[in-house]
Amino acid sequence: MATKINNNSRKHLANAIRALSMDAVDKANSGHPGMPLGMADIAEVLWNDYLKYNPNNPNWANRDRFVLSNGHGSMLLYSLLHLTGYDLSLDEIKNFRQLHSKTPGHPESHVTKGVETTTGPLGQGLSNGVGMAIAEKTLAAQFNKKDIEIINHHTYVFTGDGCLMEGISHEVCSLAGTLKLNKLIVFYDDNGISIDGKVDGWFTDDTAKRFESYNWNVINNVDGHSSEELIKSLEKALQSKNKPTLICCKTKIGFGSPNKEGKESSHGAPLGDKETKLTKKVIGWDYGSFEIPKDVYESWDKKEKGSNLEDEWNNNFKIYKERYPKDAYEFERRISSELKDNWILKSQEYIKACNEKKENIATRKASQNAIEAYAKILPEMIGGSADLAASNLTMWSGSKDIKEFFDGNYINYGVREFGMSAIMNGISSYKGFIPYGGTFLTFSDYAKNAIRMSAIMSLKNIFVFTHDSIGLGEDGPTHQAIEHINSLRDIPNTTVIRPCDTIEAAIAWKYAIENNYGPTCLILSRQNCEFQERTNEQIALSNKGAYVLKDAKNLDVILIATGSEVGITMNAAKELEREGINTRVVSMLSTEIFEKQNDDYKEEVLPAKIKNRISIEAGSTSFWYKYVGLNGDTIGIDSFGESAPGGELLKYFGFTQKNIIDRVKLMLKK
Repeated sequence: MATKINNNSRKHLANAIRALSMDAVDKANSGHPGMPLGMADIAEVLWNDYLKYNPNNPNWANRDRFVLSNGHGSMLLYSLLHLTGYDLSLDEIKNFRQLHSKTPGHPESHVTKGVETTTGPLGQGLSNGVGMAIAEKTLAAQFNKKDIEIINHHTYVFTGDGCLMEGISHEVCSLAGTLKLNKLIVFYDDNGISIDGKVDGWFTDDTAKRFESYNWNVINNVDGHSSEELIKSLEKALQSKNKPTLICCKTKIGFGSPNKEGKESSHGAPLGDKETKLTKKVIGWDYGSFEIPKDVYESWDKKEKGSNLEDEWNNNFKIYKERYPKDAYEFERRISSELKDNWILKSQEYIKACNEKKENIATRKASQNAIEAYAKILPEMIGGSADLAASNLTMWSGSKDIKEFFDGNYINYGVREFGMSAIMNGISSYKGFIPYGGTFLTFSDYAKNAIRMSAIMSLKNIFVFTHDSIGLGEDGPTHQAIEHINSLRDIPNTTVIRPCDTIEAAIAWKYAIENNYGPTCLILSRQNCEFQERTNEQIALSNKGAYVLKDAKNLDVILIATGSEVGITMNAAKELEREGINTRVVSMLSTEIFEKQNDDYKEEVLPAKIKNRISIEAGSTSFWYKYVGLNGDTIGIDSFGESAPGGELLKYFGFTQKNIIDRVKLMLKK
């Protein structure tokens, strides 16, 4: 329920946001003042009266989540964090957009306390918000009891015209309606302006009707500068039982600016000293640059209120702990992102079992087996697929669709590769879950922007990508492109693992689950892969990303292979040995992991004195010269392929035992 605050007082509090935003953008001579000026009244009502948070503890489990999807409005969020009492000083506000400041151009979760997600490209913040709402609903269903609740909160998102033009927004919002995420409330800042000018005519659809068709509760034509209308809208939104809510707010970009209000000139450039002074005069803000009066600070300060809210929750959780000690322990473990005590032992037991079975199966099937084993240990694993569960094999015997079972662990995303991946970012940011999602490798391009954001935020997400035969297969280049693996490897802070058999698949999943430093992309084959015999020492070394799978004395040549090409490389190496050519085979399941090893280990695997090196991977070759050298050789594909059965394509593109042997002999002749 909203606090009874005089409208003039509300406007005055909102003007503190406006003043700080204008001053910071002007000082930086860079930024976007228009949105903070336009949405300040909405923010004031939400943050003063409805949003549940504690500035003393930005990570309190039952806080409401607030996401700024239109990241150009970053100064609105920074102003709110500063005014309400988060650890964001006035000096940092003055340092807006500067190197190593806590106030970068767009909000970044790993930089500024109180920022829930790194906004990224338009629509991605909204997608993260959908993920957070999914996480809230699912975690609540898994841990709340009939007699006591420990998770019950909302996710609020600020969006603009641009957000609702992006395709990803509609991918995720249609899913949000399907999943009936009633605790998701989105404010649409309908100011009719983009950086290019008025957007009249850019939309031919009716946004309100479009969201109604997505099964959303739509509150239309709200005056975004009227606290009364905003309060009424929020009260109505909070009553929704089975639908997310879109509150369409009519606002004026650059509100209060005598010469730039309602114009694109206030969107992405400072107002300037003269216009800032005029704007402050118009809105009645009679204070100097970066000056906030004491009474305004006192009215905004939420440290005491936030502590009281969290104390109330702590008392509630204490009762929960007494009644349900096992559940309480599990809840605390999960939101702190700790793995179970028996994880190491159980995962090692599974790897040992794989070694004993020696199965010749596709790595996608090996991946499914690993999910089956590991998900039984870790209930926080929440899977999903972009309409390709049967091809990616991301479901296991315990998979439960969250649409049907609120306490479930699987999301049928539909054909939403980008949306799936960005929602996973939201779920991971929320804490309490380890999300994984699958699609075809070629569709990783749709997802790549979200993978990149996952990497920036160092989120534990597991992306499952399958490919056919040599990367092309019967479907041709539309489905099996050859350049994707290397492009994924180029994303900083991202680990790409391409296992060659059941052992490496089990180790890949173990690594991905334990990886706290960014996303992991698993590249899996759809054709059977021959099991490779290993010693216990080799199994242990496979954790290092690359290891010697087959060795010989007095080396003549090193063959570096990855994934489904390891089997054929091993067969070629055995034949070379019979012909008296001493051959080492290195299985390079992850170059990122290998690069993290010390120089001694790298030298041990790839001794510098051995110049004769050939890489074998059914993808583009340029990446591999860092390992084979300019005088080395690569067997790969640097063109788009053909559509044909896999066996024919292997021969056509040279992925045969004979070609590997011929290339080795040619190299040794030189």
